[in-house]
Amino acid sequence: MRNERAVISLESTGTIFGDHFEQDDAYRLRRPQGMQDWLLVYTLHGEGYFRTPAGEKRCGSGQLGLLRAGITHEYGTAPGKRWNFLWIHYPGLPENWMLRNQEFLVETLPDERVRGRVEQAFRNVLQDSLDRLDLWEALCENALREILLLLAQRTNKRMDPRVEQTLGLLSRSLKEDIRIDAISREVGVSGSRLAHLFKQETGYTIVEHLNQMRVRHAALLMTHSGRTASEAAQDVGFNSYNHFADQFRKQYGVSPRQYRQDYKPTSML
Repeated sequence: MRNERAVISLESTGTIFGDHFEQDDAYRLRRPQGMQDWLLVYTLHGEGYFRTPAGEKRCGSGQLGLLRAGITHEYGTAPGKRWNFLWIHYPGLPENWMLRNQEFLVETLPDERVRGRVEQAFRNVLQDSLDRLDLWEALCENALREILLLLAQRTNKRMDPRVEQTLGLLSRSLKEDIRIDAISREVGVSGSRLAHLFKQETGYTIVEHLNQMRVRHAALLMTHSGRTASEAAQDVGFNSYNHFADQFRKQYGVSPRQYRQDYKPTSML
């Protein structure tokens, strides 16, 4: 068993505590009366189960789970498995009520970027509670809020995981030349199938969405970072200024230079 236990006493809200466990299938915990706090779990590897009056659900690799307060439950390592997971008990936060009213809510995080954010937020709670530097309670609560908001983002707006993964790839490759065939190979579907799914889910083609992201970021660079129109075009990955200008007019109705003139830079970085 890995041990990274953190115990946090928050006078105003109760107690937050967490750990990193790796357990075989002998591990299980029963709470016939439930508990007063909420439980967040994130499975790194293996699989666990949660049994409530509503039934049983599994929480496997890359899945984030939330057990509501006051629910009779049993949980543990799934039979024949090992379970490597991070967990945090915490009192209710306002963000809890943004989520669906389920006894145990479990969501798959298909995007590696989101999985990394969730894992880091869990570890931040453990680390900040051990360091106990100034404002450590607030830092722990902020990390919890990030996890809950990412969970709400997944549950409130369901999107095909392959489209969600594509969006993540586009945002991380904003300034690079994008090849649809390379994206489709990474996502695991044909280029034509991905194009259909993406347009169906977002209303735009992949190239249209990428151009919108680039133009939007270029506009911010011009108005907030003092970049010229030409510099902003290069910053966001446009090789042709004329193409950039055409795309900019489609989105904002004016040329990039006119836009920059109308919205004077507010700061210089």
